[in-house]
Amino acid sequence: MNTRQCVIDSPLDELTLVADDNALTGVYFRQYWRRPDRAALGPRVEAHSDAVFSEAQMQLTSYLAGDRADFDLAVRPQGDERQQRVWGMLTAIPYGGTVTYGELAAALDDGTTAQEVGQAVGRNPLCIIVPCHRVIGSNGQLTGYAGGLRRKQFLLELEEPADVKAARLF
Repeated sequence: MNTRQCVIDSPLDELTLVADDNALTGVYFRQYWRRPDRAALGPRVEAHSDAVFSEAQMQLTSYLAGDRADFDLAVRPQGDERQQRVWGMLTAIPYGGTVTYGELAAALDDGTTAQEVGQAVGRNPLCIIVPCHRVIGSNGQLTGYAGGLRRKQFLLELEEPADVKAARLF
């Protein structure tokens, strides 16, 4: 294992990227709810000196500028079987779309509750890349986001279709 980290700037404040060998394993905001212990992140390197980080930084910068709708990165999030299933479902939510925790629980069709889905979503180690910001409450309201609701709102507005944005202006 070759675990390492780097810190990059973004419009949402700094992001810590973590990789193990050739796969991205974490993207964390500074004030992330469940940020791993610093020792588990490995040594700090410069993004430009590492192919995994350099590519991730380029794709995140492009996405956050509104120039990219998805990511093409090798990722390897660490979690249990249920978390992996939920995180896989998050990657299927289309850009600009949202689903509720209850809808995800129903799609799992294994007795998982909306609350359990919420717990898995809240432990997503690859924020932005695995789009947990696209999950909303059953009433359409923004609910918990490990990076904070301000960031969740920013990401949802970034992805909002142009016709919806235009209609909101009037």
